[in-house]
Formats: sequence, structure tokens, C-alpha cells
Amino acid sequence: MSTHTHDHHSALDIAKNGMPKDELLFDLADLFKIFGDTTRMKILFSLFEEELCVREITDLLGMTQSAISHQLKVLKDSRLIGNRREGKTIIYFLADDHVRSIVGQGYEHITEGMHHDENV
Repeated sequence: MSTHTHDHHSALDIAKNGMPKDELLFDLADLFKIFGDTTRMKILFSLFEEELCVREITDLLGMTQSAISHQLKVLKDSRLIGNRREGKTIIYFLADDHVRSIVGQGYEHITEGMHHDENV
């Protein structure tokens, strides 16, 4: 057991020094808002293992192309996914390992302690 007493002034100084500027915190909050949509989360999970085109994503999720295209634009504008052209087809993929990590860590957090079955 620790005998350390909490030093309010020291703790406050440490917290102040570690606090990012408001603009960065607004941007971070906006980024997390992007994750707050089930369709966007489904798209991100669909791109976890494989690069896919719009048609493949619409088939996988059972949604219209216009609904998927709108969400792909939101994800791309937020730099969470990227794309490349192969002939007339545009292929989508996760932008980087940070996106994979954010989604993966969030999923681990909400499933922590759950019994794993086919739905988890």
C-alpha cells in the first residue's frame, strides 16, 4: 500500500502541462464524433481485413450505394480511409494503423469481460 499523499498543486501543474490546446481538443472531439455512427463503424470494420470497392461494401452491409458513398466521403474527409483507382473501380482501405488501432482498442474496451461467442 502506498503512503504517497496527493499533492494538489503538483497534480494540477502536471495536468496543465499535459493539456493540449483547445483547437486540438476540438479536432479530437470531432474525430470521435465520426466514430459515433453505426454505418461508418461497419464500413471501418469491413475494411479491417480487406480493401473493398463501393459495390462490395454495399453488398456486405446490405445498404444502398448512395448511403455508403456518403459515409465513405465522411470517412475520407476525416482521413480515416483512403482510396485508389483501379481502372474504373475505386478501392477503399483504412488510412493507416492508427485507425486500425483506434477501432480495435475501442472494440476491445467494450467487449472486455464478455463471454466470446459468434456475435462478438
